[in-house]
This record gives sequence, structure tokens and C-alpha cells, in this order.
Amino acid sequence: LENLLKNFQGFSALGLVLAMQMAIGFAEGVGLLTAAMRKAILGVPLWALTATVLFLGINGSIASEAAIIVVPALAAAAFQAVGMPPIAGLLAGYAATNAGFTACLIVSGTDVLLCGVTELAAQLVDPSITVNATANWYFMIVSVFMLTAVGVVVNKYFIVPRLGKYNPANGEAGAADASGEITPIQAGALRAAGIFSIAYIALLAILTVPKNGFFRGEDGSVLNGPLITGLVAILIIYFILVGIVYGLKAGTIKSSSDVPTIMAKSLEGTTGYIVLVFVIAQFINMFNYTNLGMIIAVKSAGALQAAGFTGIPLMIFFILLCCVVNLFMTSGTAKWYIFAPILVPMMMMLGYSPEFAQVVYRIGDSTTNAITPIYPYIPIAIAMAKKYDKNFGMGSLISMMLPYSVAFLLGWIVQLVIWVTLNLPIGPGAYVFM
Repeated sequence: LENLLKNFQGFSALGLVLAMQMAIGFAEGVGLLTAAMRKAILGVPLWALTATVLFLGINGSIASEAAIIVVPALAAAAFQAVGMPPIAGLLAGYAATNAGFTACLIVSGTDVLLCGVTELAAQLVDPSITVNATANWYFMIVSVFMLTAVGVVVNKYFIVPRLGKYNPANGEAGAADASGEITPIQAGALRAAGIFSIAYIALLAILTVPKNGFFRGEDGSVLNGPLITGLVAILIIYFILVGIVYGLKAGTIKSSSDVPTIMAKSLEGTTGYIVLVFVIAQFINMFNYTNLGMIIAVKSAGALQAAGFTGIPLMIFFILLCCVVNLFMTSGTAKWYIFAPILVPMMMMLGYSPEFAQVVYRIGDSTTNAITPIYPYIPIAIAMAKKYDKNFGMGSLISMMLPYSVAFLLGWIVQLVIWVTLNLPIGPGAYVFM
């Protein structure tokens, strides 16, 4: 009773998530992210089309769940325009934005959200531990390129042959025009946003490269400087400023009052998350207060060690466990709230870092998104596909997604084994082992 509000107010991930969502949601609200994805997908040569769709879809978590709707629709239109089965493009986009959702070239809202929960769970063992939003950055950068390559193989050898030659008569008239080209005004706005992005990166370089640069730490290293520790704030500022540049040029921002209005609207979808945080904050602090998480972690770690079930088999077991649970509980954050207080301390007892425990969870949570029957975006994907094939249904979608899910899972497991074997850094200052 005494700490009910204090637990909620002190939930470290809440402020980070709201600030990140406000910035990225603003960039999406003015039309920047949608226009950028449309330009990228509809403007590439045939030989690079599939890889581009997968690459953009995997990085779509930057735009949160908006990419799940935008990328498959654009990919289908692009595939049809070059004479390829449009459903093959739609499926590639859907697989990338779902089964590869957690991977991204830059730190996204997912990183910010998960690291706060991971830090609280790790502090059950060591109160001094901190987990940064960049904790899995290196691993996820490599994951983007690995999943893109795997997806291209799956699309070429497993999906396109099954679909056969596209027959427009089976679909609805006008399906090819569903997404259209960007307008000249949008193209000019994108050009302005691109120039601003280059200038922003150049400014960061100027403040980082010199030995006495502002973004270097007291010891002179970049790793311990504001560039890494303040990366989330740097990204928030970037998305807001580049959104303003695009919005002014595209006409989606007509006055200064539009900026806070669009930002406020971008937070409307986070109300469910805030309610969930209120409950989960009590749950995690109760774990801390009772030491229940520590007891379960110690006992489980001891049992696993006694049974010899450690190392890579243990990691694969947890990945598969997360895959199965994901079929029945689609909210990745809700699952991590449940798993983290047990999984993180237990793996720490076995010598693995909390950052690595987070990687293990993210793999299992991501790969089965595309084949989860209760996933809220499945009806949308089916409706998109029916524009090109009236007989396409739930069974068609899940059967076509299975090769992607299995291939992504196997690819990630192989990458994980390589990381563990070589003890490579999974992020700035974060390693596999403690």
C-alpha cells in the first residue's frame, strides 16, 4: 500500500518508452516513415527487390507496428509491377515485419522497452547492475543481414515455386494501385529529410571523432561517452527534428501547434501499455520484496547444473519455450515481464549476462509471430492477400509463413552458437558471459 504509486513512478522503462514513441510516432504521423518505405520499395531494381523488402521489413520496428501494415502492401504492389507474384512480396514483407521484428540496425523502441525490465530483473541479483538500450545492438545489426539473406532463399526456393504464375483474374481489379508512387511534394520532402540526416550524422561525427570530442568519455573512449550512454536521447532528438523538416516541406505541418498535436496523437496507442506497466511494476517489486525470483533462479540454476543441462542446449530450450508461449500470448512485453524475473537471474547464476538472456528471449519471441493464429494483424494480411487471390485464407497464410519462421529460427540459433563460442560482444560493453 505504501509503495503502490512509487513502484509505478519508478518503473524505469516507462519514461524511455513514452519518449521514444512520441518521437518515432511523430515521424510516422507527418508521413516520413511511410513515404521513405514506399520510396525504397517501389524504386529498386528487380534483382534487389526481395532483399529490399525483407531488409526494410526487418528494420520496420523503427516505425513500430505501422510497418506490419505498410511494408506488405507496398511489397505486393512492387512485385506485381515487375511481373512477380504479388502475394510472394506480401508474404516476404509480412514475415520480415513479424518474424524478424526484434532485429534492427539502430536502437528502437523494442530495445528501450526490454532493457528497463531486464535491468530490474538483473538487480534482483546485483542491485548495482545497469542495462542500456544498446545492450543487444551488435547482435541485432548482424541479425538484420542474416535474416535478409535467409529470407531471400526462402522466398526464392519455397514460396515463389508454390505460388506459381500470378493470374490477375483471381484477384480484385485495381489491386496493383493499392499503394501508388510517392508524389513530387513527398519526394522533395524526403530529399530535405535526407539532407538533414546527413548533416545530423556529420555533426555527431564532428563531436565524436576528435580525441577531446564532446561525445567521448572522461577516459577518452567513445564507449563510455555520451554518444553511447545518451544514444536514446540522440535518436529522440533526430526523429523529432527530421519529422519537422519533412512535415514542413510536405505540408503535413502547417504551424508550430501541429507538432505537439501530432506527438500527443502518437501516444494514444500506448494507453494499454501504461495500464500494463502499472500492474507489472507491482509484480516485479513484489518479486524483489519476497526474494521469490532469487529463490526460483537459484534452485533452477542448481537443478540445471546438476542435470548437466547448461550451455547451448539450455539456450535452445529457452528459445523454443518462448516460441511455444508466443503462440498463445502475443504481447512480447507482457511475456518478458513474466519471464525476466526468473530467466535473467537464473542465467546470471550460470554465468551469463542479463544482456544475453534478453537476446535469448528476443529470438524466441520474434520467430513465431508470423504463425500465431491469434495475432491481431493476421486478418489484415489475409484481406491484403485476397486482393490478389480470392481463395487465400488463414491456412494459406500460416502454411506460407512456416518456412520463414523455421528458417529464421534456425538462422538465429546458428548465429547465437557462433556468438557464444567466440564470446563476441552483443552490444557496447555487453558480452555473453558476466
